[in-house]
Amino acid sequence: MSQRTFLVTGATKGIGRALSNRLAAAGHHVVGLARRTDDPAFPGTLVSVDLSDRNATDRALKELTTRFAFDGVVNNMGFVRLAPLDEINLDDLEMTLRTNLIPAVQTVQAVLPNMRKQGWGRVVNLSSLVVLGVAHRSTYAAAKSAMVSFTRTWALELAEAGITVNSVAPGPVETEMFRENTPVGSEAEQRFLSLIPMRRLGKPDELAATIAFLLSDDAGFMTGQTLFVDGGGSIGKALS
Repeated sequence: MSQRTFLVTGATKGIGRALSNRLAAAGHHVVGLARRTDDPAFPGTLVSVDLSDRNATDRALKELTTRFAFDGVVNNMGFVRLAPLDEINLDDLEMTLRTNLIPAVQTVQAVLPNMRKQGWGRVVNLSSLVVLGVAHRSTYAAAKSAMVSFTRTWALELAEAGITVNSVAPGPVETEMFRENTPVGSEAEQRFLSLIPMRRLGKPDELAATIAFLLSDDAGFMTGQTLFVDGGGSIGKALS
């Protein structure tokens, strides 16, 4: 595979960091976006931006696209607020949808001109196993379901341009964001593990490996798909 330049959101933690490490080790240039960039060991170019700020994101992307010719983007950044149906705060719902979805559109719009120009490009959107139904995750599931819809629609629009668009839906993965809502030994952790036939959490690098494949030349005839990387959770018992 030729050396490529990939934009990765949420690049300093969890899946994003594991992916950045993997891509850099394969010889690619990673441009990572994150709010906190005090990470001198990051294996690429790290840029501080609050992706929930539409204007700041727009400014950062305009500047970056003058510096780099991007070959693809991974929309990894995620935001979640948990609540049962009767306790959903509408402001939280609005924030969850806005924070998860608007940056994904902005990043793809920013890198699209160069990908169209060269007739080659990759977009990978991060969805989640919760789209199949997990209690207390209505707002997050709504946002991540939209990512699947984005994936299918954009794949249709961009197929003839040589640009593939796919999605990865992780099950529970040992990341900082997962642990913020699911402490070790908690009832929530046990409930998640009961839904996973492998009876364990995923590792960030296991997800990174799948994403890296979707960014590769070898995945050139695959588009519009959502891959569940979830220890069998999507084929196990009903997620209710």
